[in-house]
Amino acid sequence: MTLVSERHPVRALGLFAGAVLVTAVVGSLFSVSAGSTYTALQQPSWAPPPWLFGPVWTTLYVMIAVAGWLAWRAGATRGELTLFGAQLVLNAAWTPLFFGLGWFWVAFAEILVLWLAIAAVVVAFFRRGKAAGLLLVPYLAWVSFAAALNLSIALFN
Repeated sequence: MTLVSERHPVRALGLFAGAVLVTAVVGSLFSVSAGSTYTALQQPSWAPPPWLFGPVWTTLYVMIAVAGWLAWRAGATRGELTLFGAQLVLNAAWTPLFFGLGWFWVAFAEILVLWLAIAAVVVAFFRRGKAAGLLLVPYLAWVSFAAALNLSIALFN
């Protein structure tokens, strides 16, 4: 059984884009006041300004969707696509934990699990095609940075 007919790759791209869009929407629902919450927190000197997160995540989400689609086109297995979906769920869960509930330590533990899931997807997608894996490297790097920032905020607050 395939995700969609292999004769309809544009539909598959739409499914990957839709899955990533749902992830982004869940995050945005819990980050309506994130800018003011973020600036009110004690932060390390290297913390980025709040306006930077929107453009970075928009770019990353496009790259994540395309990576998933490329891996699917290259024959990703059900297990690999399930792992891809799992990291999207973990991605969506972080914002409610951090901003919605203010559970900085729980969010930190969750982002470590997210990091491991992304790393596993990067490895799996590299096996399918270099482009699919490479597209996820900036995402892994950003989540690494976000984990360090999350830890700093948990320690300071």
